[in-house]
Amino acid sequence: MSLSRKPSGRRGGQRSDRYINREFSWIQFNRRVLAEAENKDNPLLERLRFLAIFESNLDEFYMVRVSGLIEQVEGGVMTLTPDGLTPADQLAMIAEIVEPLRQEAAELWTHQLLPEMERVGIELRTWKDLSDRQQTRLAEYFRTDIFPLCTPILVYPTQGVPFISNLSLNLAVLLRDGVDGVKLARVKIPTGTPRAIAVEKGQRQFILLEDLIQANLQTFFSGVEILGSYRFRVIRDADVEIKELEAPDLRSAIEQSLFERRMGDPVLMEVEAGTPPEILEILKELLVLEEDDVLEVKGLLGMDVLHQLAKIDEPALRYPTFAPYVAEPLNHTNTLFEAIAHEDVLVHHPFDSFLSVEKFVAAAAHDPAVLGIKQTLYRVGAQSPIVESLLEAAEAGKQVAVLVELKARFDESNNLAWARELERKGVHVSYGFPDMKVHCKLCSVVRREGGRLKTYAHVGTGNYNPVTARLYTDLGLFTADPDITQDINEVFNYLTGFSKQTEYRELLVAPHTLRDQVIERIEREAQHHSQTGNGRIIIKLNALVDPETIDALYAASQVGVEIDLIVRGACCLRPGVAGMSERIRVRSVVGRFLEHSRVYFFGNGDSSEALIGSSDLMRRNLDRRIEVLVPIKNKTLISLLRNKLLETYLSDNTNSWIEQPNGEYERVAPKPNEQNQSAQAALMKMPFTRLQFEARKEQN
Repeated sequence: MSLSRKPSGRRGGQRSDRYINREFSWIQFNRRVLAEAENKDNPLLERLRFLAIFESNLDEFYMVRVSGLIEQVEGGVMTLTPDGLTPADQLAMIAEIVEPLRQEAAELWTHQLLPEMERVGIELRTWKDLSDRQQTRLAEYFRTDIFPLCTPILVYPTQGVPFISNLSLNLAVLLRDGVDGVKLARVKIPTGTPRAIAVEKGQRQFILLEDLIQANLQTFFSGVEILGSYRFRVIRDADVEIKELEAPDLRSAIEQSLFERRMGDPVLMEVEAGTPPEILEILKELLVLEEDDVLEVKGLLGMDVLHQLAKIDEPALRYPTFAPYVAEPLNHTNTLFEAIAHEDVLVHHPFDSFLSVEKFVAAAAHDPAVLGIKQTLYRVGAQSPIVESLLEAAEAGKQVAVLVELKARFDESNNLAWARELERKGVHVSYGFPDMKVHCKLCSVVRREGGRLKTYAHVGTGNYNPVTARLYTDLGLFTADPDITQDINEVFNYLTGFSKQTEYRELLVAPHTLRDQVIERIEREAQHHSQTGNGRIIIKLNALVDPETIDALYAASQVGVEIDLIVRGACCLRPGVAGMSERIRVRSVVGRFLEHSRVYFFGNGDSSEALIGSSDLMRRNLDRRIEVLVPIKNKTLISLLRNKLLETYLSDNTNSWIEQPNGEYERVAPKPNEQNQSAQAALMKMPFTRLQFEARKEQN
């Protein structure tokens, strides 16, 4: 897969006065992530972590988005995006923006973070910096622990084309033996061992694994002259469409897709600066890449090692420790269902502990009164207390039905393993739809109480994953509301059975009605404003891309509705444009936790309405995924969402960025004599369950 990334008869860049290009906006988001690595107010090891996240984000962008654009160009697709760009235009724009951004990241590492690490006693040494004793010890480590893991492969000249795996870090080794001339071999840096190797036990001096291998390359090529070795890294297409795979069922299609991903076409090669042109030409020919598909980097290749370095045991170089709040009524089986039956409960992770959700499923598994559990699983991780509880429930004879979404990108393998284990224990496992992802976050528990069945439910904005629940901000609603729980059970019938239901009492469900119902609420707010002059919309989500929804927001702005959008990532709406969006403000918050919660707030005259759920406003969410938004019916909880969550984000002057009409962002800074206000820091001090249960005590 290759192409010359030049626009076909059009000038690349922003063209539409109405929409921002999605890829451009996403790159601006990743620029904000890089800014957190540059931010000297962040602890040093956290800055390393942000830099690693920046690169992993960029890798996924190329594996998924750029690879898709390349396929469109090769297929002759000329369809314009809403902002008026062809696929070729977008590739040209991406290349123009990403290369200097990647170089900026490399310079940040080399000129700021690496010297700062040295100042606090964390050093990355090179082989030539080591003493003879240290070299001897590490050479022995190489012989016993590294050499057996490496397999040098001749790549030129050769009759076949050796496979170079996705995201692998490699050495291109130039060889000469005096008989057959110059040859090129590839040595893959193994991934099954730490990449930052301690020079001395108990000290904070490290050498990179690739440095150690380069220093000992001669052991691989006995009797052959090594002319040089150069690092390179390959990124491949990973966006495998399940519907295009010719497999007999969805589970086998997933297994095939994992193989296809590993074998995907290359879309980018990163090489260390100074790599000789003749080696570049050989690698480009082997990988079928062109000049525009190669990025020369001055500095570190493969920043995933920064995750390892960020784990160094030095609390002073990290964010202060934080303990999520555990509400006592949600911490015990005998009080949990009673608390939810009394009143809806809203949890806000990671400020409220995710243990409440795990306890909910565990209580259902062990409570003799519980007869059945239904659950959706999207990204649950390698270790999952929730899945363990579902397995225990099945072993206890309860009716357990689980919808496992096998198409959760990059989590397919974990999900497939859990699905097999669940089936082995007698759980009714469904796999959703070949042409749609099940992205909603639902759990339903049926309990016998007083001779009747009562349903309890949890609806979330994030995955049932204990690891990400400590790192992402997400909301979850516990409810026993009969209309909502009946809707949830009917959604499960749609997911696991053959129901064709499209309308629900309370829930907004995609792909059926969610977009229309959100737009109806936006239009309703415009009507309220026309009558009362106090229209208000606040929406917090991860991405705003859908043109129909954007147009509705523009129309509401034009009649005077005040609109605040808190969008973490891509936002295709142009705010602050006279006559179109002058009453719309867009901000993005990037901080210690990944902003992941979705909240939709509408003033609705004197009867405010709020909804939470799994859906962003993107065509893929609204048209090709099963998504659910649930209304918050308790007025206390609506007030919490408006005044304690949304307004806190809107007051942030530390981690906020404001989108400009051209799609670029400017960081918010405190005004003179204004105190720093961090939304995430403030929310750590006010977990929702504590506020809610304290208010309940006061009312009683």
